[in-house]
Amino acid sequence: MPTVVEKIAEKIIVPLDVPGEAEAIALIDTLPKATFFKVGLELFVSSGPTLLKLLKDRNKRIFLDLKFHDIPNTMAGACRAAGRYGVDLMTVHAPAGKTALVAAQSAAVEGATAAEWTPPTVIAVTLLTSISEQALADELKVSSSVDEYAGHMASLAKESGLGGAVCSPREAAALRATCGDDFCLVCPGVRPTWAQKGDQQRAMTPAEAIAAGASYLVIGRPITQAKEPAAAFSRICDEIAAEETAS
Repeated sequence: MPTVVEKIAEKIIVPLDVPGEAEAIALIDTLPKATFFKVGLELFVSSGPTLLKLLKDRNKRIFLDLKFHDIPNTMAGACRAAGRYGVDLMTVHAPAGKTALVAAQSAAVEGATAAEWTPPTVIAVTLLTSISEQALADELKVSSSVDEYAGHMASLAKESGLGGAVCSPREAAALRATCGDDFCLVCPGVRPTWAQKGDQQRAMTPAEAIAAGASYLVIGRPITQAKEPAAAFSRICDEIAAEETAS
């Protein structure tokens, strides 16, 4: 049976936000307790599926965060191809619309099934955590509040058959209440109290995010840019465990 700390470790996704395969392998090697890694645009464009195969060979879970956003046919083709890699999570942009989201979900299942993998959970990006309330109104010309907009996008994702959404931890409680316990909520914008906030505008601590209803936490720089990444990873797990025990 996994310990409490080991169960918490499974909820932390470490982003491999590095330029190439060598740097990614070096980071993976420094984090033996991490079980879930995110591969984003930079690394995938640099290394392609090679890095995904390496993670699968090491029995790691994969969050393929390419944020597909295109016309329905193109999104379906991309998700079908991505499903063949055996990834666990993949992202699409909710504003692509319901037709595109339905097509993406169906195609991801089709691709994974054809390759004899368990189908991935397709999750929708509601609103990037770097976008503030003011930027949403002034730059994107969206009159809804951040909470209203994120809630609508998450509901659209659920109506379209997707398994979850990416959201700020500050929206997690409301989305959990709206979308139910089975809806996967992946939260970036998570920062321990001892880490710098960076470009995340709507951040919470890891323990706060879990308590708010987050299924998984994406925690990057507090771990990957620490002098001792493994120690930082363990510290975060221990702090969440302590908060859960106290509550």
